[in-house]
Amino acid sequence: EVPTMKMLLNVIALLSAAFLGNAAPPTCYSRLLSLSKEITEYFKELQTSKAEDSCVEMLPRLYLDIHNYCVLAKLREFVAYPRCERVPEVSELKEKARSLYTIMISYCRRDLVFLTDDCNALENPIPPPIEPS
Repeated sequence: EVPTMKMLLNVIALLSAAFLGNAAPPTCYSRLLSLSKEITEYFKELQTSKAEDSCVEMLPRLYLDIHNYCVLAKLREFVAYPRCERVPEVSELKEKARSLYTIMISYCRRDLVFLTDDCNALENPIPPPIEPS
């Protein structure tokens, strides 16, 4: 009975190793998607947590769609925003936005396809449909 359990554990370990070996490493594109989503979520949290801070209220809107060519200008505008140096969360957010911009224009430039150049879509995003639960 014990050898059967040991054999079963060996099979599970072997299958786990095979599965992990076949898992694709993150691509440049997947990194852009995850970082843009992270930045957008962080911005929403910042607006909620610091709603009374007039500096945060005045920040340029930060909805990111990496398939929209205007996102590059949006990122430059956000990073160059001259206020809010005294709010550490804004500095952290600007640093993330700067990283995303750098990755987009240098490392991932060839992997990225812009599907639109609708700058208004970044100012007034259409909310995604609510998933039924």
